Amino acid sequence: MVHVFNVKDLYFALDTNTGLVHALDKIVYDLLSGEKFKDENKYKQLYGTYGEDAVKEAVSEIQYLIDNKMLYTEDTEYENKIQPAIKAMCLNMTHDCNLRCEYCFASQGTYKGEKAFLSFETGKKAFDFLVKNSGNRRNLEVDFFGGEPLMNFETIKKLVDYGRSLEEEYKKHFRFTITTNGLLLDEEKADYINENMDNVVLSLDGRKETNDRMRKTPKGTGSYDLIIDNYRKFVGKRGSRDYFVRGTFTSNNLNFSEDVKHLRDSGFDKISLEPVVAKPEEPYAFKEEHVDALIKEYEKLAEYYIESNMDKDKSFQFFHFNINLDGGPCIYKRSVGCGAGTEYLAVTPSGDLYPCHQFVGDEGFIIGNVDEGITGRHIVEKFKNVSVHDKPACKACWAKFFCSGGCHANAYNFNKDFSIPYEVGCLLEKKRVELSIYIKAKMASLNRFGGMCGTSIGREKWDGA
Repeated sequence: MVHVFNVKDLYFALDTNTGLVHALDKIVYDLLSGEKFKDENKYKQLYGTYGEDAVKEAVSEIQYLIDNKMLYTEDTEYENKIQPAIKAMCLNMTHDCNLRCEYCFASQGTYKGEKAFLSFETGKKAFDFLVKNSGNRRNLEVDFFGGEPLMNFETIKKLVDYGRSLEEEYKKHFRFTITTNGLLLDEEKADYINENMDNVVLSLDGRKETNDRMRKTPKGTGSYDLIIDNYRKFVGKRGSRDYFVRGTFTSNNLNFSEDVKHLRDSGFDKISLEPVVAKPEEPYAFKEEHVDALIKEYEKLAEYYIESNMDKDKSFQFFHFNINLDGGPCIYKRSVGCGAGTEYLAVTPSGDLYPCHQFVGDEGFIIGNVDEGITGRHIVEKFKNVSVHDKPACKACWAKFFCSGGCHANAYNFNKDFSIPYEVGCLLEKKRVELSIYIKAKMASLNRFGGMCGTSIGREKWDGA
C-alpha cells in the first residue's frame, strides 16, 4: 500500500509496509497519483506537460523502487507469538480531585464511585505484582495518576522509596512519571518531583480564557491564575529532564494553534495539546463538521512550528509532530499499540486492576486485583488479540503503523467494539502524520533536523533525503 500526498509545495509517497518516505517532484507525484505509471495510455497524457523522455525516465525510477522493495511492498500480516509481560502501571493515587474539569473522563476524579486514596500497603502490593509479572523486562514504568495525585503526596514518596528498594533484588529499574494539575505544586513538591520523576505531565489548556472555560475549581472559578506561576517556576528548575505541558482543546477553541503559541510564549518548550474525546451530545464535543476546520488549524500550527524551530531561542517540541520516521518500534508494537491489558495496567485505590486508566470505573473491565493477580483472563485475551490486522478499517489504512489502530478505550466508548476505531480521531491522526512528514522534509531542507528514512526520486530533491 502506498499513500501519495502533498502539503503545499512538497510531494510525498509513503510505503505503508516498510515505512519508507519518498520525497517527490511533481512529475513523479502525478505518475503515482491514481497509479498512472502502470498504464501507458494514462502516463502518455503527461507527455504534453513534462515531455516524453522525462515521463519515461520517471516511470523507470518508480519501477526501480518497486523492484528493490522500496515502494508498493507487500503487506504481510504479523502473527503474534509474543507472550507479553507487564512493563508499565498507572497508579491511581486518588479518586478525588481539587478541580472540576468539565470534560474529565474520570468524573472529576471519582471515576463514578466514591472518593478514595490509594494506601501505601496497596501501592506496595501493586509494585510487587509489577516486578513479579514483568518477565525479563528490566525497565519498568510507573505513572502516579489521579484524580490529583499530589493530594496523596506523602504516599507517593514512600512508594518511590519502596520501588527503589526492589530494583537490586529483582534486577529492575523504575522510571517514574507524575501527572498533576499544578494547584498543589509548591516548592517542596517541585524539588522532590524534579529529583525523582523521570517525566512530568503538567495539565494546562492554553490561554487563560480557554483553560478557565473548562478547568474550574469546586467554587466554579478558573484555575489558570492559580497554576501558571507554579508551572513556570517548576519548568525553570527542570533543566533538560522530560516534561510536557499537556492540554485539551474542544469545539470551543477550534483556533487551538493560538493556545499552543500562548504556551510557547509562556516559556514552555515541550507541549502536547490533544483533541477532546467526548460523546456527540456534549456541547464541547467534536463532530464531523468540525474536521475541516481542525485540519486547517493543524496546517497553521505546522507552519508556526517550522518558523519557531528555525530560531533556537523559540524552538519547541509538539507531541503530535514528533513521529519516528527512522524505524521506530518493532512490528509487534506497531501492530498492537499501547499494550493496554497486556503490557500496561491501571491500579485503583481498592487494588483493582484495569486494562488502562480510561476503563477505570467500568466494573466489567476489572481484570483482577493486587492480592490475587490477573483473574479476568478472558478480558486480557480480548486486548491481546486486537491489532491493526483485525480491524477492517485499519487493514485498508495507510497510517495504521503510526497510530497502531488508535485508542482501545475510544473505540469501545464510541462503538462498543475494539475493532471499530473512533472515526474523528482517525481523520485527525492521518493529517498529523502527513504534516509531521512535511515538517521533517521542510526542516531538513533548512539543514535543521537531518534527513528522513527513504529516498528522493525525480529531479527536484530536498537536502538530506
